[in-house]
Amino acid sequence: MRTPSPLRSASFSRRSALRRLACTAGGAAVLATGIAQRRAAAADDVKVPPDSVSYQTSPKGADQCSTCGFFAAPAACSVVEGTISPTGWCQLYDKKSP
Repeated sequence: MRTPSPLRSASFSRRSALRRLACTAGGAAVLATGIAQRRAAAADDVKVPPDSVSYQTSPKGADQCSTCGFFAAPAACSVVEGTISPTGWCQLYDKKSP
């Protein structure tokens, strides 16, 4: 009968390593897509429809349009079309630098 190798641990297997790698790569891809979408919209001066970025007229916690780098007072945005509420929020929210 063969004894288990001391190098192979029950808590670490090739399958679990590949699963973790796949999850990490998937998360990184989602994050990179969001960042690319923000940069493209801001750089090209192309405005997107409010519904495509889940725009809402209410804030999301402490995040709201009036504290976003894209907001242009009194009610506009450099990346989202139409009239924008200062207390609104969308997926492109990017907090202003202090």
